[in-house]
Amino acid sequence: MMYEAYGAQANVLDFCRPLASATVAALRQPWPMFGEMLSTRKFAGMLETFANLAITHERLPFDITEVADGNEIVPVTEEVVASTPFATLLRFKKETSAQQQRVLIVAPMSGHFATLLKATVKTMLQHHDVYITDWRNIRDIPIAEGEFSFDTYVDHVIDFLRVMGPRSHVVAVCQPCVAVLAAASIMAEQDDPAQPASMTLMAGPIDTRINPTKVNELAKTKPIEWFERNLLANVPKKFGGAGRKVYPGFMQLTAFVSMNPERHMQSFKDMAKAYTENDMPKFKFIKDFYAEYFAIMDLPAEFYIPTVKTVFQDHLLPLGKLEVHGRTIKPKAIRKTALLTIEGERDDICGLGQTLAAQDLCSGLRQYKKSHHVQTGVGHYGTFSGRRWNNEIYPKLRDVIEMTA
Repeated sequence: MMYEAYGAQANVLDFCRPLASATVAALRQPWPMFGEMLSTRKFAGMLETFANLAITHERLPFDITEVADGNEIVPVTEEVVASTPFATLLRFKKETSAQQQRVLIVAPMSGHFATLLKATVKTMLQHHDVYITDWRNIRDIPIAEGEFSFDTYVDHVIDFLRVMGPRSHVVAVCQPCVAVLAAASIMAEQDDPAQPASMTLMAGPIDTRINPTKVNELAKTKPIEWFERNLLANVPKKFGGAGRKVYPGFMQLTAFVSMNPERHMQSFKDMAKAYTENDMPKFKFIKDFYAEYFAIMDLPAEFYIPTVKTVFQDHLLPLGKLEVHGRTIKPKAIRKTALLTIEGERDDICGLGQTLAAQDLCSGLRQYKKSHHVQTGVGHYGTFSGRRWNNEIYPKLRDVIEMTA
């Protein structure tokens, strides 16, 4: 019923948005006096903002067609390197003869598509051969394709690194830090030739007992049964994954927005004001951000519920009790993979120290293979996008990759 109720509401809003856009077009006509009135422009700004804040369930394009490579601009094309029912290993192939380090960016499966990391990809493409885990929306995947669990997630990371080959590098952004650390641990124990040369963990929940945030506290205040009863829904019949039990993307988006309602409301006001004042670059910047932020995907229940329990409630990884396919994860087995951990000073999703905890867990690594960076003045998204990511964080990451090449 929850999914059906959301669908009915979305249908009404989708019907209203074209009407809002049509009204804006009429208001923008050069009517004598009327079209130039401040109140008219403000009303048009509010309508246009409403028309552009639509929730979608389809992945937007990465739309990266060229990138600076040294002193020249080179074309970029997307290449499917490997594929499973749940994900594509996508390569951003540059038309260059230069040999560059292969880097796998592991995108979070947390309600958004991998395209949320578009800025991350574009920055890293300047100096690296970049691949990404392009997760598919589980609501479109038939039940016959099987379940997608935390163990399946780890399997995908290992398999994709093997496809890429030895001496590749891996970068995990937010939620997949746990899975990537688990994958690297397993590969190290097996002395897998494809174990990554370096592993960068960015703003990830390695140990959420440290400096807990609102997200962590919510996970701890309710028993796991509460999450199962109140946050899961069955995919309706009209979708490919009909019958799957999921944590709907629209619920996760609502939860994220509710944690910072004032900030989002101010952004909506800024968007309307920019349109009113004909500041189209600012209007487009905010619109583009929310177009990506509001592109949502569902999470499989068999992945979401165990992740809440093992990572946020029971803290199995830092306690040395996390298992994948019945095998205990031992980060101390990692000896060849250099480790970089990155945190944002103002991160309200993954608190300071939570990602740093990986440094102690990887006790088998010599100190010269470990490094940590705290970026001042940034929140969660600032660790992988924006000016400070480009100018201050990425150079640290690039240095680690070059030193372990």
